[in-house]
Amino acid sequence: MKIANLSNPVLEYAASVTGADRAQARELVQELWSGYGEIVRLDLRPGKTGSATAIVKYIKPPSTAAHPRGWNTSASHQRKLRSYEVESFWYSDWAIRCDGVCRVAKCFGSSMINDTRVLVLEDLDAHYPARCSHATLDQATAVLQWLARFHARFLDEDPTGLWPLGTYWHLATRQDEYDAMPDGALKDAATSLDQALSQCRFQTLVHGDAKIANFCFHEPVTDLSVTTDPVSAVDFQYVGGGCGIRDVVYFLGSCLTEAECEQQQENLLDVYFAELTSAALQHDAGFPVTELVAEWRALYAIAWTDFYRFLAGWMPDHPKVNSYTKSLAKQALASL
Repeated sequence: MKIANLSNPVLEYAASVTGADRAQARELVQELWSGYGEIVRLDLRPGKTGSATAIVKYIKPPSTAAHPRGWNTSASHQRKLRSYEVESFWYSDWAIRCDGVCRVAKCFGSSMINDTRVLVLEDLDAHYPARCSHATLDQATAVLQWLARFHARFLDEDPTGLWPLGTYWHLATRQDEYDAMPDGALKDAATSLDQALSQCRFQTLVHGDAKIANFCFHEPVTDLSVTTDPVSAVDFQYVGGGCGIRDVVYFLGSCLTEAECEQQQENLLDVYFAELTSAALQHDAGFPVTELVAEWRALYAIAWTDFYRFLAGWMPDHPKVNSYTKSLAKQALASL
């Protein structure tokens, strides 16, 4: 177990916002992408949070970036810095509106301490200790229902303080990757794919990085019916405006095999849209839910192909560039 070395001001701040007499670093949970900081579990003694632990996510960019794929550009650096500002604003001003609808970690405090951005969050391991890289159908169902409730909760919201357009791969924020794409039909269609999604009639907030690794599951994993909140989400660096189907395709691609995507596509889309319909009707009885469902369902292949556009420039040999992806791309490009 690697022990993180947090500064005294950070520990004092964490103790203050959680109501603890003292906070002490217990373990390093994970390092942030490209060495921009760490996520650390704290012991609280004693605390008023209902838990003996909390999580500190602190962001202190390195003097020299070390992107694992070599994308060490100024645009990449500025995007990361902005993503942590967005996440802090999400937790301080937006996350409370998820309460009772779609579970997220509680935020005890957010601050800049010297040159370090600090978030102090609920430790979800107390109730959501299970993580996975490949989803069972029960787990996929739980996350799709979470996404549906999240999207319904924030329909037609102005993403004030968040990304105007959420997700980390959309065209406007990925010019370097676009330039690296080989010439061809996919590159030619990049603007049309982006516009179909960003200019669609129905907009909401999207999580923006809804991969399976960013969802924490209640145990037992094999019986998610035991709780009304079987899953909780983390990592809101790329939350912002957008079309909800972007989150759906990114999630499915993150946790199912190519064969599973092909075999379960319609069943899982039915799960998502059934929950979206129910939640949207509760959100606003006068909302044209049938039209919303029809629009987003028709954009499934478009959204999948838009992510393929990103991969084609960023990592063209990625495992997600498979026959299922190419089949959807053929369908999407023919529809433009």
